[in-house]
Amino acid sequence: MHDACDRPRRARMAEQNRPAPSSCDCFVALPPATASRAVIFGKNSDRPRDEVQEVVYLPAATYARGVKLKCTYIEVEQAERTHAVILSRPAWLWGAEMGANEHGVCIGNEGVWTKEPVGEEEALLGMDLVRLGLERGSSAHEALQAITALLERYGQGGSCKEESTPFVYHNTFLLADRSEAWVLETAGRYWAAQRIREGTRNISNQLSIGTDITAEHAGLRRHAQSQGWWSGDGEFSFSKVFSLTHQPVRMEAAKARFCAGKELLQRHAGRITVETIMDILRDKASGICVDSEGFRTTGSMVSILPQDPALPCVHFFTATPDPSRSVFKPFIFVANVTPVLKAMSPSFGDKDPVQKVPRFQSRVDRRHELYQAHQAALGLMETSQEQGQKLQQTMQDLERQGLEAMKEILAGGITLDPEELADLLFDCVDTEIKFYK
Repeated sequence: MHDACDRPRRARMAEQNRPAPSSCDCFVALPPATASRAVIFGKNSDRPRDEVQEVVYLPAATYARGVKLKCTYIEVEQAERTHAVILSRPAWLWGAEMGANEHGVCIGNEGVWTKEPVGEEEALLGMDLVRLGLERGSSAHEALQAITALLERYGQGGSCKEESTPFVYHNTFLLADRSEAWVLETAGRYWAAQRIREGTRNISNQLSIGTDITAEHAGLRRHAQSQGWWSGDGEFSFSKVFSLTHQPVRMEAAKARFCAGKELLQRHAGRITVETIMDILRDKASGICVDSEGFRTTGSMVSILPQDPALPCVHFFTATPDPSRSVFKPFIFVANVTPVLKAMSPSFGDKDPVQKVPRFQSRVDRRHELYQAHQAALGLMETSQEQGQKLQQTMQDLERQGLEAMKEILAGGITLDPEELADLLFDCVDTEIKFYK
């Protein structure tokens, strides 16, 4: 919660010395905190160490009324029209950890545990809700409305890891578009949301919405009273009412990381750029960039959303673990986007262990070509200091070239033709693999 960041720095540092948490962080900066008239969004996806994350583009589509949609575990009603999306997702599931759509909407999620019990019954994963929100929302607020409607109807639940031992959590979300951002926090089918119009905001694995609630589940306060969590008197703080009295270790560990992220954003307020958010996502001292025995940052994303609708939104993805040793590659929505097969994992169809009940009784190799090349490069970095430094420099040069090209496009200095933009992410991934080899 926000007031936790007001404690003495020494106490927070003591929390940072605990074992690395299995968790994520998500950030947004809006004018006047940004250096330009743009909203900047960023997220690290911290997942099981050996999990593969892929980057997938899905075009807009139309469907007949009444069609069913199979998500990771359950079916829901399909929308009659879905927006084009770019997703960074664990390769075994349907949803996504983070992504963007053609209208400049970005969404990321984090796991939380609240007084509302989590159940192992399969429903929608928070990651399914990320994708559903992107496919159905032409603005951050519209995406929020889509997510909350689905949450209330279908609930959230089911294992969030590709393992036979269930790992279940509820979710918080950060949604952003060209003009505003929303924090959405959930407890079972209940939720509260906060609109962010300016400045900075970050979320981690804890509830952070206090009394500043912009929208909420119609029965939220009545439910809290019925459970004896709130007397009904005085102000209603979502985080105070729904947070567990004794937090799980991963949520306790997230407090220091949340505060560190908040401080990093505030430190650069008024001059935050895409590079600023990339640097924050690469910050290992704070624990925001995780590389532990069990969990690590398996994928990262940064987006710049200009407030001028004539300018394109630019989305950067790593598609590989550890952003401090990965390349952020740009993507722009245009017609006829070239599929980036080298950043997509193989498909196993009905033979996939995720599709069989009981689930997760075996494992398959989900590594895509970029992931394999990157892992070989990391091995070289660790075994040969000289070659590793050269490779790291090459990676930095590749990223810098992409950033400079995007800056010129956003400044109106250069114009790429539609075919070049359609191949942008494809060409960047292909170039990166060639350098690794």
